[in-house]
Amino acid sequence: MSTRIKVDICVIGAGSAGLSVAAGAVQMGASTVLIEKHKMGGDCLNYGCVPSKALLAAGHAAQAVRSSGRFGIRAELAEINAAGVYGHVRNTIAAIEPNDSVDRFEGLGVQVIQAEGRLNGRQQVVAGDTEIHARRIVIATGSRASVPPIPGIDDVPYLINETVFGLSEIPEHLIVIGGGPIGIEMAQAHRHLGARVSVLEMFTIMPKDDAELVDVVRSRLVEDGIDVREGIEVLRVEKTAAGVRVVIKQDGKESALAGSHLLVAAGRQPNVDGLDLEKAGITFSRKGIDVDARMRTSNKKVFAIGDVAGGFQFTHVAGYHAGIVIKNALFRWPAKADHRFVPWVTFTAPELAQVGLTEEQARKTNADIRVLRWPYAENDRALAEADSSGLVKVITTRKGRILGCGIVGRQAGELIHIWVLALAKGMKVGDIAQMIAPYPTLGEMSKRAASSYFTPSLFSERTRKIVRFLSRFG
Repeated sequence: MSTRIKVDICVIGAGSAGLSVAAGAVQMGASTVLIEKHKMGGDCLNYGCVPSKALLAAGHAAQAVRSSGRFGIRAELAEINAAGVYGHVRNTIAAIEPNDSVDRFEGLGVQVIQAEGRLNGRQQVVAGDTEIHARRIVIATGSRASVPPIPGIDDVPYLINETVFGLSEIPEHLIVIGGGPIGIEMAQAHRHLGARVSVLEMFTIMPKDDAELVDVVRSRLVEDGIDVREGIEVLRVEKTAAGVRVVIKQDGKESALAGSHLLVAAGRQPNVDGLDLEKAGITFSRKGIDVDARMRTSNKKVFAIGDVAGGFQFTHVAGYHAGIVIKNALFRWPAKADHRFVPWVTFTAPELAQVGLTEEQARKTNADIRVLRWPYAENDRALAEADSSGLVKVITTRKGRILGCGIVGRQAGELIHIWVLALAKGMKVGDIAQMIAPYPTLGEMSKRAASSYFTPSLFSERTRKIVRFLSRFG
């Protein structure tokens, strides 16, 4: 016998987006149901951001030992214990898990249903033996790894983000198909942990980032010993006694790579299957659920947020979407999402962070731009820490309006924050140039880059004439 309940908000999916909506809604007084068929915390906690950064941290630690000679310290990397490495990954997840747990959300007052949820009308959801009638419905089912139709892929053991963190041993030779952020992060993490690594990319690695900044990352990957192959076609994969064989074509020539493990990191696809979206009059495609600027679907009583809505697939965007939904669903405030200034970071060493327009994008829309650069090699903190590869690159108009910023180098993900704020608040480059930056910090580079906008005029012949003229008056 089914149970029928009536609530203000019904959220399908307990990943970053869904959890944020559920927590916010119930604490603001809305009766809330949260439905999750698998693990609380979703992809980010269990298979994405959290474990990947934990594995990267382990890899960076190993690499720090190898490179300690630059400080006059002699150290040898005696052992990389796989059990310890993957134990660190699991412990990190476990430390964060309570924040996303059923107990926590039930403690907040959310009714959590651990079952598959599907639409059964314009304002009805069915989960297990419970039928929910909701004033507003929020679909936050996220995305999953997309596996391309490579001949032979179904006949070989391969890893995706959901399984790569469950290994018990460091791979001997990891072949990564896909040169986007996930593929590149996992490639470097495993290389630093001692694996041989090959990256296969059909086009160029990290194609959404500024090409000049990507060059810095690419150089470090090659320096690390990663075999980076771009502009290749994967013809087929074959199972071998030792693992897998990948047959590729590059520059018209066919060759093969043999590896112990294969990781497929070729993009993501929204989780729209099994939701019965048609029953709620919701328009969708393989790219995700169609939404307007208020994150509403074609059924205005239903919102779709996070990865399932297509577009930017980042945890911080999912959280941003949740805020938009809260304003619309609870307060009837017609808040709209603005994705112009969404930042993202690839957490390699060096990190690469981006917000706003790249140089290439800016030149397509505005030929009259200024490109400002400041290298890490001219920053005292970077020199003191013997890690001076990279640069801050700022794109502005001729009048100093900031269009975008990219940073490649140590702590780029932290340094990009000020540029996100500057873009969101419509600040000009002069605002950054005038700030007082503590010395010695990496953050000084942002001030230096911004100040370079004024260099041509400040140290011009015109300025010198003005100074000489004023000096006559004592």
